[in-house]
Amino acid sequence: MTSEAAVSTRPTMSSTPSKGDYHWLRSFVAGGVAGCCAKTTIAPLDRVKILLQAQNPHYKHLGVISTLRAVPKKEGILGLYKGNGAMMVRIFPYGAIQFMAFDKYKKLLSKRIGISGPIHRLMAGSMAGMTAVICTYPLDVVRARLAFQVKGDHRYTGIANAFHTIYLKEGGVLGFYRGLTPTLIGMAPYAGLSFFTFGTLKSLGLKHFPELLGRPSSDNPDVLILKTHVNLLCGGVAGAIAQTASYPLDVARRRMQLGSVLPDSEKCTLKYVYNTFGVKKGLYRGLSLNYIRCVPSQAVAFTTYEFMKQVLHLN
Repeated sequence: MTSEAAVSTRPTMSSTPSKGDYHWLRSFVAGGVAGCCAKTTIAPLDRVKILLQAQNPHYKHLGVISTLRAVPKKEGILGLYKGNGAMMVRIFPYGAIQFMAFDKYKKLLSKRIGISGPIHRLMAGSMAGMTAVICTYPLDVVRARLAFQVKGDHRYTGIANAFHTIYLKEGGVLGFYRGLTPTLIGMAPYAGLSFFTFGTLKSLGLKHFPELLGRPSSDNPDVLILKTHVNLLCGGVAGAIAQTASYPLDVARRRMQLGSVLPDSEKCTLKYVYNTFGVKKGLYRGLSLNYIRCVPSQAVAFTTYEFMKQVLHLN
């Protein structure tokens, strides 16, 4: 009786102006919370990745595990979270815009252009990722600069100072968009493959093994969603595949973002990185760490978003 009553009253609730009008806002909040939870989970690994990618002189002779040990010794345990404040300021709007835009682009491609199936997930994911990047890129640059700093060798005192310094000394607004091109080029396959893989795995799982892998959504019993542990697994696989395809462009992006902080700041191309450091120690330096970080990050992001969709009645 309870579930039947819930189903019977749902159309009335969903037809009210307040619920319909604020669907985009609820989707925005769900994506923002998902992004923050995902990045908080892997913040220490993210800091180490930046240090290794950009060949920080204090840690460039170390590997992933040894860097994770060295940072707390040199900078304290909070050193693993350096730049995370800027990351949270950035990641909420980034995650919010990305997930909300994905839903919008998917509907647009399906209804107005007639593209459906796996292809529309790939295209919508790519477009959503690029949209989120363009909107939040300056915050990503500041976060990278703060994370690259080492105790005793600070160039910026905080988020506001970093914005002020970059604006004055690096060409105004354009200084905040160093590395935007490789970021957009890298984001298209990364976001596209991420949403494509997760969506495809989710569809196949619910289609072929609904009772084993799925359960009714708490806010709409008529909608079947993946169980939490299956969501985590699908999100992790999606992140691993997407990172492998786009990692070299991520390296170039980080080096360009750091700009004048690096001694070879004018040589941030993939060709220079390849000729100087090679494939393993250049284009894919820190990739092993990225596998460790991208799996829980994407797993938590997709799982949290699916959870928030139920909490905010988006199903």
